[in-house]
Amino acid sequence: MRRTTIALLAALEASIAALIGLGLIVVPLMLLWAMHFELALGGDVLLRAAADVWLLGHGVDLMVQVDPVTAGRIGLPRAGDPFPITIALLGFALITAAFGWRIGRRSAAGGHSFTGVVAAIALYAAIGAALALAAGADAARAEVWQGAALPAFVIGLGAVVGATADSLRTESSTDAATSHVRRWLVRIPASLRWCLAAAARVGAGAALGVLGLAAVLVAVLVAPDYATIAGLYQTLDAGIDGGIALTVAEVALLPNIVVWAASWLLGPGFAIGSDTLVSTGGTLLGPVPGIPILGALPTGAPALGALWLIAPVLLGFVGAWAVARDAGPVRDRPLRPSGWWVPLAVAAGAAASSALVLGLLAWWSGGAAGPGRLAEVGPEPLPVAAVAAATIGIGALAGGYAARLRLPTEAHHAARVGS
Repeated sequence: MRRTTIALLAALEASIAALIGLGLIVVPLMLLWAMHFELALGGDVLLRAAADVWLLGHGVDLMVQVDPVTAGRIGLPRAGDPFPITIALLGFALITAAFGWRIGRRSAAGGHSFTGVVAAIALYAAIGAALALAAGADAARAEVWQGAALPAFVIGLGAVVGATADSLRTESSTDAATSHVRRWLVRIPASLRWCLAAAARVGAGAALGVLGLAAVLVAVLVAPDYATIAGLYQTLDAGIDGGIALTVAEVALLPNIVVWAASWLLGPGFAIGSDTLVSTGGTLLGPVPGIPILGALPTGAPALGALWLIAPVLLGFVGAWAVARDAGPVRDRPLRPSGWWVPLAVAAGAAASSALVLGLLAWWSGGAAGPGRLAEVGPEPLPVAAVAAATIGIGALAGGYAARLRLPTEAHHAARVGS
C-alpha cells in the first residue's frame, strides 16, 4: 500500500477518534442545554465546554474562573479566585489510545508504520491546538502548546504500541521502520537483548496484573454499594439529563479510579482532597465531592491490611518463573544467557519497568479537581513507583532464581528417564 494512502487512512481514523470523543461529551451537554437550561445559553458555550472536557481528558490543564454566584454555591474557600484543574479524565484518553493502536497495526500491516504514526500525531496536534484556541474564554482557558502536544502524545503512544505489536507478531513484516529497528537491535549483544526483553515482559505483565486486580476490586466494591450510589443519584436530583451527563463523567473517570485502586493495593493509597488518605492502613476522609461512584469508597481499614502487598510480589514471581522456563523457539535458545546474574538483571529491569508504568499512571490519574482542598486528588506517583519496584522486583528475583534452581533438577530427571 502506498505511503499517501496509509497517511490518509491514518488521518481519517484519527479524525473519527476525535469526533467520537467529542460526541460522547456533546450529546449529554446538549441534553442539559435543551432540558435544564431551555436553550438559554448560547451554542458557543456548549461547544467550548465540550472542547475543554475533551482536552482535559487528554491531560491538558485548564485554568478556571467561576462567576461570584457559582463560587458562592460551591462553598469552598477562595472558590472565586482562578484555580487550575489538572486531573485527566482518562476514559477519553483510553479511547484515543485504542484508536491509535488500531492505526499503528494497520499502518505496520501496510508496510509504512512510520508514515501512519506521523500522520495521526500531526492531525491530533492540529485538532488539539485548534480546540484550545477556539475554547479559550475567561471562564476556562487551556495552554495551546499542551492542547497540541498531549492529545498527539496519547494517540502517538497507542500507535507506536500497535505498530510494535504487529511487527513482533509478523516475522516476515515488510515495514520499513521495523526493518530499521531490527537492524539496530542486532547491534546489541544477544544476552543484553534477551534480558531487556524478559525484563519488559515481566515488569509490564506484573503492572498490568496489578491494574487488572484493581479493576476487579473496584467492581467488588461498587456492586454491594449499588444502593448507596443510587441514593446519591436521588439526593443530587439531577434529572434525566443531569443523570446522563453525570454517568458519562463517571465512566470517563473510571480508569482513574482503577489506577487509584492499584495505588491502594500497593499501600501508598490516594487522596480525595487535602489532608485525606484512603489506603490499606486506614481511611481518613473529609467532605467528599458529590460524585455517586465515590460512595463505594472504603470507610475504614481493610480486613487484610498490608497483606495486599502479596499480590504484586506473586505477580512478579509468576512472571519471572514463566519467562525463565519458557524455552521459546529453537532459533532463539542460543541467545539466552545462562550466568548466575541473569535472574538479578531481569528482576532489576522488571522493577524499573513496572515502576515506570504504574508511577506514570499514578501521576496522570491525579491532580487538582477544583479550588481549595480539591487541589490534591489521587495518588502520589513517587511512592507508588517505589513500592511497585520493590514488591515486583523482589517477586521477580525470587521467581527467577527458583526457576533457575528447578531447571537443572528437571534436566537431570529427564536424562535419567531417557537412559
